Amino acid sequence: MLPLTTVKVSNKQKKEMAEEALIRVGLENKMKRLPNQLSGGEQERVAIARAIVNSPPLILADEPTGSLDTKTGNEIMELFQKLNEEGLTILMVTHNPDNLRYMGRTIYMKDGKILEDNWKSIEKF
Repeated sequence: MLPLTTVKVSNKQKKEMAEEALIRVGLENKMKRLPNQLSGGEQERVAIARAIVNSPPLILADEPTGSLDTKTGNEIMELFQKLNEEGLTILMVTHNPDNLRYMGRTIYMKDGKILEDNWKSIEKF
């Protein structure tokens, strides 16, 4: 509920919005857990829930799978793909080439310069 502190709605509405965000990221059965009671992947999902609770048009993600194992990283990327299909724009920085299969557009940069800009049709996923 922390990202909702500046939103002028009742605490009840804030709780409902936070619960809905947790449901969207697949954590409906972990709402009462403390951070140290969650896995790394679950903690990353909480971070995504915090990012989407205010219904932003854009998420900026810096290495969202960097500290996760392959299976959990793929789950996070599948979640991002689902959110993108729902209309959310996601701008992600990654060094992991495995994440590219989830992207509709990939921009390669080196030393602050764009080397390549690839656009893929969403049907290729």
